[in-house]
Amino acid sequence: MSIETVVVHPLVLLSVVDHYNRIDKVSSQRRVVGILLGSRRKGVLDVSNSFAVPFDEDEKDSDVYFLDHDYLECMYAMFKKVNAKEKIVGWYHTGPKLHSNDIKINEIIKGYCSDSVLVIIDAKPKDLGLPTDAYIAVEEVHDDGTPTTRTFDHVMSEIGAEEAEEVGVEHLLRDIKDTTVGTLSQHLSTQVAALKSLQSKLYDIHQYLEQVTEGTLPVNHPIIYQLQDVFNLLPNLSVPDLMKAFTVKTNDQNLVMYTASIIRAVIALHSL
Repeated sequence: MSIETVVVHPLVLLSVVDHYNRIDKVSSQRRVVGILLGSRRKGVLDVSNSFAVPFDEDEKDSDVYFLDHDYLECMYAMFKKVNAKEKIVGWYHTGPKLHSNDIKINEIIKGYCSDSVLVIIDAKPKDLGLPTDAYIAVEEVHDDGTPTTRTFDHVMSEIGAEEAEEVGVEHLLRDIKDTTVGTLSQHLSTQVAALKSLQSKLYDIHQYLEQVTEGTLPVNHPIIYQLQDVFNLLPNLSVPDLMKAFTVKTNDQNLVMYTASIIRAVIALHSL
């Protein structure tokens, strides 16, 4: 069964950021590489752990790179003693984008896992949204009859956590969150961040479609089908009944907020 979703746990994100920060202090290396551990069930790849691997490359020549196999095998043997259920499921690097030698490195990792997954984790994200992008290697067939080539196909990724991990993350966030900020302002900030993320995604779609129209990029039918499915899910705002339902829903929500504001003001005056 093919992998449909890659779920990355918070422990992996923390380990990758720590790995990146440690290397960044002592080296000018632009990205770090490591191994992902986890399990697979019904098309969902659960990435629950990871460890760093010594890696170096020549920025001018992508064919020149070093990956310590002995260290990888030694670390995996020790992790296997701690938790035998966690298998090698792929590898990660801090990107922030795909590199030309990623396919070659992925072929090496496939020696330990036949269905190797590459997860790019941006340790210093500049854009809003998830800092993870997952890819699997596929054979690309060309229409002109030329030999097939290996390339990466994007897979949906998300952040997931078990109950124990959620508790640990909440304790970490207590030291980061500003306790003086109210829950309403936090909610509004989250909504603004989500809208900015949506705007950036729509801009990427717009840029891609423009380049396809101009002939700069070839037509990728799976992407076009996916965009068509997205557009089909959009509500038809020309239907009067739907517009009325939206209006009623919005008015009900505003009424609750208005009533709560009045009650809050009355209680504040009463407390004077």
